[in-house]
Amino acid sequence: MINDMGIPIKNIYYMLTYAFKELKANNYESVEGEDFETIHDLFAAIIVKGVSCQLKQGLHREYVQHKESLPTLRGKLNIYGTLRNFAAQRRKLECEYDVLTENNLLNQILKNTMLLLLANPGVKKERKTALRNILIFFDNVSSIDLNTIVWSRIRFDRNCKTYQMLLYLCYFIIENKLLTNEAGKYKMRSFTEKHTNMLFQRFVLEYYKKHHPQLKAHAGQIKWDCIEEKSTTEVLPVMQTDIMLSIGERTLIIDTKYYSRTMQTHYDKQTIHSSNYYQIFTYVNSLDREHTGKVDGMLLYAKTDEDIAPKGRQVQHDGNILMFRTIDLNMEFDKIKHQLDSLIRYLDEPDM
Repeated sequence: MINDMGIPIKNIYYMLTYAFKELKANNYESVEGEDFETIHDLFAAIIVKGVSCQLKQGLHREYVQHKESLPTLRGKLNIYGTLRNFAAQRRKLECEYDVLTENNLLNQILKNTMLLLLANPGVKKERKTALRNILIFFDNVSSIDLNTIVWSRIRFDRNCKTYQMLLYLCYFIIENKLLTNEAGKYKMRSFTEKHTNMLFQRFVLEYYKKHHPQLKAHAGQIKWDCIEEKSTTEVLPVMQTDIMLSIGERTLIIDTKYYSRTMQTHYDKQTIHSSNYYQIFTYVNSLDREHTGKVDGMLLYAKTDEDIAPKGRQVQHDGNILMFRTIDLNMEFDKIKHQLDSLIRYLDEPDM
């Protein structure tokens, strides 16, 4: 858990608006003007707005297989179940049929998340009242064991695409169980590094997509620079970049990092994490397989309260530039935007 760095709650909202275009819709405009003392209250406000909008469209329904003993056939006959019924002197047919229902995993997750927020003391009274009013529409939705959710298996098709942003927030809330925060302090201290890094990464990517479309920002994969690989299985990991930008003839690979400690200590010396350096070094050299020197890399860290913050630049023999930069998320959002804008002007910086 992160215990030594914080982000103003208002900035969390702004980061979410970049990560999820749905939050820019009119339905969420009122959220931006409110003051929140806890991250739970912010999430509750977004959930209330989002689910209320979804109710107007109708809750997602999908076919779920149902088994039942009936006097007449419905759906497919289960022979073995029917024989067991007759052996037990129950003259009913064991039937299997599909039912179109709102009692599916997506709605179950929404319902259980709202119940978690209701139990959280950081959510304001008026927000809890709104949540209770919404839960009336989930009477036919079952509760589930939150520990059984396999998030990686959830897929969003065109019929439930509107659930994507809401389920992302549910993931944050459920995975952290009950987020905690010190009353009155506009800080987010209870996300795990994994979850906050996901938000940080997506925010930076979407920021460049919106404000610098000429950079063609995307998150691409890089192939390993090898002639041939012989193995019984695919043993090499996938090189999935966080962000790739095109600047003129150059390509900049950005790898975002959100740690409670950005530096490591080695023989009483503060250095960046060696695994981070090896990662960005490999990305750059694998993409620039022709040794043109036109592929650069950047490790972008979220600032902590450490005395030393990563900042530097290293020029490789082929001309590739490896950079180490820090973004302070504990500032006014306009200043955060200025920091991000300055990163893409790195070629104009003087030698350090």
